[in-house]
Amino acid sequence: MNPPMIETRGLRKSYGHHPVLRGVDLTVRRGEIFALLGANGAGKTTTVNILTTLLRPDGGTAAVAGADVIREAATVRRRIALTGQYASVDEFSTGTENLVMMADLAHLPRRAVRRRATELLDRFDLADAGRRKVATYSGGMRRRLDLAISLVADPDVLVLDEPTTGLDPASRSQLWEVVRGLAADGTTVLLTTQYLEEADRLADTIAVLADGQVAARGTATELKTLVSGEHVRVTFDDATSLAAARDVTFVGMPGLDGAETDHRTLALTIPSIEPVRTIRAVLDRADAGGLAVSGVSVVKPTLDDVFLALTQQPAHQPAPEAAR
Repeated sequence: MNPPMIETRGLRKSYGHHPVLRGVDLTVRRGEIFALLGANGAGKTTTVNILTTLLRPDGGTAAVAGADVIREAATVRRRIALTGQYASVDEFSTGTENLVMMADLAHLPRRAVRRRATELLDRFDLADAGRRKVATYSGGMRRRLDLAISLVADPDVLVLDEPTTGLDPASRSQLWEVVRGLAADGTTVLLTTQYLEEADRLADTIAVLADGQVAARGTATELKTLVSGEHVRVTFDDATSLAAARDVTFVGMPGLDGAETDHRTLALTIPSIEPVRTIRAVLDRADAGGLAVSGVSVVKPTLDDVFLALTQQPAHQPAPEAAR
């Protein structure tokens, strides 16, 4: 059985009279990429700070790689690495010098220091830039070097707090591939992110924090089933057809009251619990009315829809659950 590398039970934390964590339960397995989502103030950073021993909880328990974050804080710090939103690198040193410095701080044997630095530069596609000052690196290169520095001591758990903030799409995709490779090699990754696409494409498991608790947990696919209904999106060739469709042709169609009109894209989006039947009705009525339909598609719930549905719940309302 794959043992948990991160486990919290009933984790609580307040700042003054303001409770931030109200009993957070998390289980993250070895080699898993686990994404923690939540609106600003939901408790993501507080949870990360507790797991990395930067903050003491008010109640509950938390363990990393089997070590208690309070009683065995020194052990936890040896087994975990944290990469924040911005690269923590020395711009006036080379990539190699940054890695060697961190290896020295981690008390690696002198003979192993240069070898480890070379291995990490190769792994993160920075070998050709190892002798260059970090000030000459692009944003994506700095983030990769920051990750490499985090892995000098070969931690069991890597915490990535908003790791792709400020990166362009190409650099973000490249970093995703690096993270997938780390997990495939057995590193456990805890990810906090504001980019829902990042969680959708990268994470094995996602937990959504709302009101200081885990509102839902599961795979991206499982979480999307929590949002009921699909939509049929109909696009038209011209604004006249769109207006006619909205005002006349589909009057009386179930679900039309909740339809949304997008004049910029000439599209009508209709809620539907039977999308195939809705599509047939749309095409029949459009044909009968002589409307110029350019496309019809079924739009399934996205992780954005799930996030909004969960984080806009009234306080303490029982939350739905995906498979656990």
